[in-house]
Formats: sequence, structure tokens, C-alpha cells
Amino acid sequence: MSDSSRLGLIAGNGRFPFLVLDAAKAQGLEVVVAAIREETFPEIEKHGAVSVHWLSLGELSKLIETFKSAGITRAVMAGQVKHKQIFSGIRPDWRLAKLLLSLTTRNTDALLGAVASVLADEGIRLESSTQLLEPLLARSGLLTKRGPTEKETANIEYGKAVARRLAEYDIGQTVVIADGACVAVEAMEGTDATIERAGQIMRSLEAAPSTLSRELTVVKIAKPNQDMRFDVPVVGVKTIEVMNRSTATCLAVNGGKCLLIDGDRVIAAADAAGIAIVAD
Repeated sequence: MSDSSRLGLIAGNGRFPFLVLDAAKAQGLEVVVAAIREETFPEIEKHGAVSVHWLSLGELSKLIETFKSAGITRAVMAGQVKHKQIFSGIRPDWRLAKLLLSLTTRNTDALLGAVASVLADEGIRLESSTQLLEPLLARSGLLTKRGPTEKETANIEYGKAVARRLAEYDIGQTVVIADGACVAVEAMEGTDATIERAGQIMRSLEAAPSTLSRELTVVKIAKPNQDMRFDVPVVGVKTIEVMNRSTATCLAVNGGKCLLIDGDRVIAAADAAGIAIVAD
């Protein structure tokens, strides 16, 4: 029997699932967690869920059975699942194997969209992962004390043009720019690793003369038709720390479509490091 006071949470790694769990409990919802064994932090066991069920990435049938047994008719996905895990660490059960064989492309949108369709067919509606966390969505405008310089503004405009084309094909959300040159683009490694790689590239140029500025601009955007149910752009304090280590001085995100997972601490960390953040 279904229970509208219950919410299913498919939890990946990071703090995102914990924030969703806290917000759901604050609204009086009982949360049943499907924790991904390869990703979810073990602390989820002690965070006030009605129950926590550990599943491997490929166990789609077990996920459905778990939620249906708990009377779950609506669920959210929250937390990162590393792209390389999805495509290399996965051991699909028969249901997921059938789904994978039906896909013509295996990017994140295609795979998670297909999973959402299977869940819907089983009476489990996947909802927006940000509906409980709207206060954490970046508001449009300048978010930090310092605004972008003229050079950083030019980098943002170029970076957005490049990032939009990447996003069209669901390749990645982040590009890193220096003096109008694309230093790094995100693929399966994730945003922080992309920024670190850009920093390494710039350090490798230090031994020889270079016309590129060492100051990097990071542009992280949502897909053109971003599905807010999954793979929502997220920025946390760790991202700011990685930017600071990598000589990145400016971050541009989409207003209303990027979660500042650590809230005001993200802005405080950026201000302390002299990093500009702008959302549009």
C-alpha cells in the first residue's frame, strides 16, 4: 500500500543526500533510503531515515522491490554517482541489462532517464532533486564581494559558449578558460578533477614562456534542457578550495539551476580566497 507521507531517497555520495533527508524530515516526511554501496557515505545509517537499504549500482530490480515493499510512490535522486562507476563498476541485474541494451547512447541523461521511466512504469514517480532545497539554489547576479574583471568576463562569455555545446551532448558541465583559451573540459572525471587538471596544465607551462595568464576562469552550466531530477550542477566548499589551489579566480554558474551545497559557506570561502562567483 502506498503512503504519501513517505519519500524514497536514492542516495549517492557527498552531502547532498543528507541535506535532502534533513529537509524531508523537516516537512514531516518519512524517508526510506536506497543507499548505493559503491558511493553513499556510511553515516547515512544514523541520519534519521525510517530505514536504509544498501544496494549495488546494478540492482535495479532490488531498488524497485525495496521501494514497493515500503509503500514508496515518489522518490528523489541525490548525491553524485561517479560517471566512471556507472559505466565500468556496474554489474547489471537482468532488468538493468535489458535497459542498457535498449540505449543507443550511454550518457548520464540517457541512462538515468531510462531508469526514471522504469520506475514510473512500476508506480514510483521520480521527482526533482532540488524541490526540498530551493534556498540552496544559486540566485542570479553577483554572489561574492568581488565581481569578475574585464578579462574574467570575457572568459565567462567564451566558456559559456563552449560549455553549452558540451552540455548538448551530455559530455560534462564544466570548462576552464584562461585568456580566451580552453584549458580543460569535463568528461567522466567530475568538476573538481577537471579544475585540478587545468591547474596542473598551467603549472606545466611555468618552466617555459607562455602568453596565457595563470589565472583560470571556471564555467559550470546546466544542460540546455536540464532535468532537475538528476545530475543537477553542484558546487561546494571543496570546489572553491580546489579552485584556489589551481589558481582559478572566477566561477560562473546558472542562477536557479546550480546547488550551492554548503550554502553561505561557499560564498564565504570564495570571498576569503578572492574568488568571484557570478550566476546568470
